Amino acid sequence: MTDRFDDMKTAFAPVRAAMYDFEPASVRRALDAVVAPDATMRVAFPFGTMTGPGALFDEALAPLFHAVPDLERRDHIVIAGDTPEGACWLGCGGYYTGLFARPFLNIPPTRHQMHMRFHEFYRFEGGRIVEMQALWDIPEVMMQAGAWPLAPSLGREWHVPGPATQDGLVAGPRDAARSDATRDLIIEMLEHMKRHPGQGGPEVMEMPRFWHERMSWYGPSGIGTGRGVKGFRDWHQIPFLSAMPDRGAYVDEIDYHFFGDGAYAAVTGWPNMIQTVSHGGWLGIAPSDKRIAMRSLDFWRVEAGRIRENWVMVDLLDAFDQLGVDVLARMREFNKARAGFDPETGRAVA
Repeated sequence: MTDRFDDMKTAFAPVRAAMYDFEPASVRRALDAVVAPDATMRVAFPFGTMTGPGALFDEALAPLFHAVPDLERRDHIVIAGDTPEGACWLGCGGYYTGLFARPFLNIPPTRHQMHMRFHEFYRFEGGRIVEMQALWDIPEVMMQAGAWPLAPSLGREWHVPGPATQDGLVAGPRDAARSDATRDLIIEMLEHMKRHPGQGGPEVMEMPRFWHERMSWYGPSGIGTGRGVKGFRDWHQIPFLSAMPDRGAYVDEIDYHFFGDGAYAAVTGWPNMIQTVSHGGWLGIAPSDKRIAMRSLDFWRVEAGRIRENWVMVDLLDAFDQLGVDVLARMREFNKARAGFDPETGRAVA
């Protein structure tokens, strides 16, 4: 017996299969079969918003395939569920990999195997995808190429793993009660998170209640991974809240969608955070008193009633852009002197 969430996973499976052995014509056919022609497709900076599967392929996937001609997609999380508002979402987490043979966004090719983490979320209506929200960890590719031009990460930079339990490709039929309980635990946890610093010290978040003592917080490249509550707070939360203490003050202006599937839950939103960079300490950025909108697409895995793993993607290049920092331009300046770059333009050449 299947349900609508199984049907969503089944409908998207040919896209995943085509991207595993990436061949352009097969990928185009698979996308055309499941993505509505007028679907809104949102991809991390600098790609932006486009319409329909053809634009997604031509403007985002084709340049990646050109740079990585043996491109391979590997998913380690595939979940589906409905939000409290009734929308149906499919969430995929994993990474693209292959031989980095040609420049990608002017990132110099390493001519070694690369990996680029992705979180991709798809909203279904009537059996077809009508909206995509996707973050690709482009800073991760820069770091592998030795081309990251900004401050080093506070957390650990590494090849972020899939679930410790190796069960992220969640099979159906969906257990509605368990899935909704997982989702609701995450929503409650985040409500407690927003109490700090406005309503008191770290204790108001009640983190030991929600987070396993051996938790892993897998942040995006540029922030890195933190182990345990202390690692999460030291390498992400304290610098983040110190720089932007008005976190949670603009909830009426943001968009977020929570859903669960078994032991997993996810959130997607474009944007789902708004705050003001009023103090220093975050990513080496000087305070500007500028309010920015942020995109964070996350997965959580709950074990024995508490969060054991949390995969987080943030569109850092977009955040930098809103603050007047063009990371890709800075990278071109940073790499002018190295082989494979045009010293006049700073642009990578094949």
